[in-house]
Amino acid sequence: MIKDNQKLLNRLHVVLDGIVIVFSYISAWYLRFKSGIFQLDPWFFSLKEYAKILVAIVPVYLLLYFLFQLYTPKRVQGRRLEAWNIIQANGIGLLLFILGLYLLKYSDISRTMIFIFFCVNVFVEITVRNLIREGLRDLRRKGYNQKHILVIGYSRAAEQYIDRIKANPEWGYIIRGILADNVPRGGEYKGVKVLGRTENLQVVLPENKLDEIAIALGLAEYHKLAHIVGMCEKSGVHTKFIPDYNNIIPTKPYTEDLQGLPVINIRRVPLSNPFNGFMKRIVDIFGALVALILFSPIMLAVAVIIKVTSPGPLIFKQVRIGLQNRPFPMYKFRSMVVQEASAEKAGWTVKNDPRVTPIGRFIRKTSIDEFPQFINVLKGDMSLVGPRPERPQFVEKFKEEIPRYMIKHQVRPGLTGWAQVNGYRGDTSISGRIEHDLYYIENWTMGFDFKILFLTFFKGFINKNAY
Repeated sequence: MIKDNQKLLNRLHVVLDGIVIVFSYISAWYLRFKSGIFQLDPWFFSLKEYAKILVAIVPVYLLLYFLFQLYTPKRVQGRRLEAWNIIQANGIGLLLFILGLYLLKYSDISRTMIFIFFCVNVFVEITVRNLIREGLRDLRRKGYNQKHILVIGYSRAAEQYIDRIKANPEWGYIIRGILADNVPRGGEYKGVKVLGRTENLQVVLPENKLDEIAIALGLAEYHKLAHIVGMCEKSGVHTKFIPDYNNIIPTKPYTEDLQGLPVINIRRVPLSNPFNGFMKRIVDIFGALVALILFSPIMLAVAVIIKVTSPGPLIFKQVRIGLQNRPFPMYKFRSMVVQEASAEKAGWTVKNDPRVTPIGRFIRKTSIDEFPQFINVLKGDMSLVGPRPERPQFVEKFKEEIPRYMIKHQVRPGLTGWAQVNGYRGDTSISGRIEHDLYYIENWTMGFDFKILFLTFFKGFINKNAY
């Protein structure tokens, strides 16, 4: 059973972490006193003297790792979250280390060496855990260390759950089958068969061959939920609930405890937190200033070419809808011939559009026409990262056709976004773009912004759908 494998893996992981801590500590001592990188004090304790402190360091750090959930299964845990937890645990460990030395009056211990230990331990810990992650995923792809799951109920949520598991074999999930009352026995979805009715759980569970039960009932069958959960909990099998209204609640719902009554907030927007908004704004201003300085030679060259090759204004201003549904003028290098406002609003630019100038075709394809929007970022109309803004007429159209479309206006629009680095630019699926925008809005972190900016350099500049 996978439970036994997980227990063994956790124990081995604790031992390995202990080895990593000792290795990092000794490496820090050598770097400080033997490498020649740092000036050597006229006196210093030997490695043997420093090693005595490890008796306290190792158990304290292992306890911190446990408190920061670094021994939870890695099947679907994100790398960024794990790395952040490692940094936090080591940061607190560093503070406790210094506090302990102060209280015990160990004033001769090198503070530089302690800081080196922090850096080395974080780096080695993250590296080792990523190697373990890749090793486990490779084993699961080959059919080892599998987790056996039974799905209860057939619904849209069940299909989406199966889709994701089939698309990610490295998670090591094997779906044994489906029990459902609304689909006849023998039916199947992507190779997963319906084995019988939900009441067959009373026969299946005593066999003790399952690691998890995934309840994915349709909305019309929620009256059965308490009975099914009761059967699962009697067997002790770990049970998950996959709601059939996931298109309504966010991916990371914010739940309040109202005197024992769980209350789910329909929309969680991390950027509504004033501190998060302030930090993002600081990054936007700094990033926009750096970008304007960095790209100024390119922008100057493009400005000259536009002026020489096409009569009309250099900058094209177009009204877009931004934060809290407020319109603002978005700046772009002009890439088309000058035209009447009514003609400009007529629709999308199409392939081989005669209105696009030769230099316009190039700057649209390479996204250089978007560079003046760094001014919009400085003004506060836009952010470096966020959902792309649309024109008013398209906002009116899409808000009637696409559920949750207007949620994107709860944050500042961006120069680039999660949808854009995933290929949703130009003439692509609006619903797919909105799904990515909503994921970004609900899961925003500063690290997520940096990831999108990094990916933009490889996936975001060249746009095959830009005409």
